[in-house]
Amino acid sequence: MGPDPRVLVVAETDDLVGPLCQGLDSLGWRTMTARSTAAALAGLSDFALEAAIIDARHPDYPGLATTLRQAAGARRLSVIAIGAGADHPNEVPGVDIIAAGSPHPGQAALRIEQLVRAGIAEEEFGLRQATFAAHEAVLTADEGDRGPLKVLVAGGVEQRFIALSNALAAGGAEVVAAPTPYTAFDYLHETAFDAAVLWGAPDHAPALSIAAGMKRNTRLYHIPLALYLRTTGEINLAELYNRGFADVAASDTPEGETAERVLALARTHRRHQAIRKALEGARGSGLMDASTGLFTRELFAAHLARLAEGARTRRRPLSVCVLRVADGGALAHARIGGWLDRAMPQIGAMVSRLVRVEDTAARLAPEVFALALPATPGPAARLAAERIAAVIGCTAFDAGPERSPFVVDFDIGAAEVGPGESPASVLERASADLSARKAQAARAAKAQA
Repeated sequence: MGPDPRVLVVAETDDLVGPLCQGLDSLGWRTMTARSTAAALAGLSDFALEAAIIDARHPDYPGLATTLRQAAGARRLSVIAIGAGADHPNEVPGVDIIAAGSPHPGQAALRIEQLVRAGIAEEEFGLRQATFAAHEAVLTADEGDRGPLKVLVAGGVEQRFIALSNALAAGGAEVVAAPTPYTAFDYLHETAFDAAVLWGAPDHAPALSIAAGMKRNTRLYHIPLALYLRTTGEINLAELYNRGFADVAASDTPEGETAERVLALARTHRRHQAIRKALEGARGSGLMDASTGLFTRELFAAHLARLAEGARTRRRPLSVCVLRVADGGALAHARIGGWLDRAMPQIGAMVSRLVRVEDTAARLAPEVFALALPATPGPAARLAAERIAAVIGCTAFDAGPERSPFVVDFDIGAAEVGPGESPASVLERASADLSARKAQAARAAKAQA
């Protein structure tokens, strides 16, 4: 048997969803198709499904979206409606995204990933509020920007692009036009945008240049990008989505439809940003480690217990990682001279900024950090911890006068919470995994010597 399905597809026929299901399956988002509402509810009961795609021609749509959400219980189910008959998302309770036609599998996978991560962040915010409340502290939700959506349109001055700008403005957006990639980046660095539309040239070079630059910038990385094709012709949609575009509109797409798709992207982005800011607000509370912005040992223990219970009720994986500063010759002097102690607040602050917003990072001891990663299996959690360690390992810290700067390596342990396992037990297993891997590395080094 293969892996469990991750996406529920509700459709009476396969004419619209068939190719999409095949594409999602090949990209790792395994699908299961239900013909009726009863079959869909049975699928939600049997599997920990992460998202649902509804053919809007289904006779139970649009009420089906709310029915599925309620059936998912505490686990937030992301819902996409596709096909003729899918109305504006603000008018369909329970629907996150609509698409007039069946989206490209690469596009659908990207959007599902974004929606699922946002849903996990919303779940984490509720759990974190409860943990803080138990410690007589209040964690409030960030209301976000209440002003009009801000959309950047980058490209030459042409009639259709002007029409698109007018359609966006008619939809209530504040539109900023940038004629060149240079001016586009100037605006992007000066203003916070909710979405950007790039006008496709025959070779797409300007648009690809802007997209590449935005994906290399941590502040601009999450802004959704839409490419509006200028001409017809052969295009590699999979490549465009891999380059970071959230949507690609064909040249014959009406400006009004393209504008609505961009506004939907912008609304979703703004909601996600509000969740992210709310979670980041916890770092400034009096309960956190003042020098690093990390959870203290006691607060982490309390929150990990709540995370474990939340993971059980939502049927999501939960993993814990332990990162301990490794022993090394270069660190001996740094420890003796107190330079490592001086660097630890900076190292801890880096850990707090390198984790995803829904992850919980803590300082358990002067040189020991812990991570709790919701909705993350053990192997993926280890990879995340290794990436964090690699970034910190590229940073040089001051070792005093006439001494070369030192770098910090970590020993890493990871464990996924098992059925019925206590938080203390999984933390002990992660620490044991760290020790075992350190001993194994030492034996390997000795054998090579």
